[in-house]
Amino acid sequence: MDLTSFIRQLPKAELHVHIEGTLEPEMMFELALRNDIDLPFDSVDEIRRAYDFTNLQSFLDIYYQGAAVLVTEQDFYDLMLAYLERAHADGVVRAEIFFDPQTHTARGIDFSVFMDGFSRAIDDAAARWGISAGLIMCFLRHLPPEDAVATWYQAEPFIDQLLGVGLDSSEVGNPPEWFAEAFRLAREAGLHAVAHAAEEGPPVYITNAVDALKAERIDHGVRSEGDAGVIAMLVRTQIPLTMCPLSNVKLRVFDEIGDHNLKQLLDLGVMVTINSDDPAYFGGYVVANYLAAAEGLDLSREDLIHLARNSIEAAFMSDANKAVLFDELDAVAAE
Repeated sequence: MDLTSFIRQLPKAELHVHIEGTLEPEMMFELALRNDIDLPFDSVDEIRRAYDFTNLQSFLDIYYQGAAVLVTEQDFYDLMLAYLERAHADGVVRAEIFFDPQTHTARGIDFSVFMDGFSRAIDDAAARWGISAGLIMCFLRHLPPEDAVATWYQAEPFIDQLLGVGLDSSEVGNPPEWFAEAFRLAREAGLHAVAHAAEEGPPVYITNAVDALKAERIDHGVRSEGDAGVIAMLVRTQIPLTMCPLSNVKLRVFDEIGDHNLKQLLDLGVMVTINSDDPAYFGGYVVANYLAAAEGLDLSREDLIHLARNSIEAAFMSDANKAVLFDELDAVAAE
């Protein structure tokens, strides 16, 4: 069996994917026409050429521009269903998916529009392909913490459709502890907590996210190796890092995949997982990220199985459901 087929067959969870970041140029054009929205691009190829980012902010600028084509419940349904179909084809059996409500409410889109579209697609994907999915509502850290709290109160009527809350957008200069109140409200309502930290920001952002937000997973965390104390904490607590190799190269966090510290952290005993982040913008979904890491970091098949196992262990699922997936993973590994 070739390496791509082997990776695809591994049952795995995707724990770090932004649904707005799965908006492929073809769908962007289609939705712009559907909703009579002018784009500053004349073709799909021109959009793809614009995906040459120098850092996180240069990506975010076009990311928010693209999200403007999402207007109706059907738009959000189509976006979610397209992602879940791709994820299923990549062997993803569980997806815990980020979305940015403030990106949409700021444009006058009501919460019910995107929540109903997302939830309907998740239900349909489960019925069609057996893929399990949950929604993680992210607060935009470049906006004031008070906006995050206000967003939480807007989301309260939809709490039964949420798995957790997260923190994303421009990291540098926007430390996680600023958002402690919004996270406290979410945790008290029974939701899980995750946070982007140490992608471009310092390692201390990981500690602050764990201490102030009670984050159960850290998204990215690549700069953790700059602090031995942070590494020791991650190994001791087994708080997972949801890493995204292709994203890190595309945004110049690492010059090339061979420079990535994923393998180093895995060998140190950190619970590392592989994910796709914003795959429409960064050049690949889950299998592509596993394959890039495998080839660039010389990962063994045992490493890949370990990473898939970590993804299931780190998912917000019951132990019984995890046990079923571990059995499926063991069966593939034994072939």
